[in-house]
Amino acid sequence: MKLYELSPVPGSKTEAKRKGRGPGSGNGKTAGRGHKGQNARSGGVRPGFEGGQMPLYRRLPKRGFTNVYAKSYVEVNVSELNKFEDGAVVDAAALKEAGVISKIMDGVVILGRGELTKKLTVKAARVTKGAAEKIAAAGGQVEVI
Repeated sequence: MKLYELSPVPGSKTEAKRKGRGPGSGNGKTAGRGHKGQNARSGGVRPGFEGGQMPLYRRLPKRGFTNVYAKSYVEVNVSELNKFEDGAVVDAAALKEAGVISKIMDGVVILGRGELTKKLTVKAARVTKGAAEKIAAAGGQVEVI
């Protein structure tokens, strides 16, 4: 099969309906909008409008708030640190370079899931108690930045 032999499956591609193109088209004059009324006008209604009834987004109570100063951390489990060589210094930049994380955000948190077999120096914004114990047990060090 060659690239020029490819074509869409019959029935998958349809011509666009050309509205308002005379009575012979079956979709002329009012172009499928009927006569007069709100939906026949240009512009229509805004999203969420319910014909004057109190819209759902205003009927439901507001709840909670978003703290604009909240820090969002990237979570990394101890088991993912096994990618690094013995004696390596593991920080946010090293994790990103190794492909363990995609964004650094406000810092990295090391969580305690899994086992660690390498002796590493881990530099992170936060480290859980269990993760710190596992890193120390493997002969490594933890530095909170």
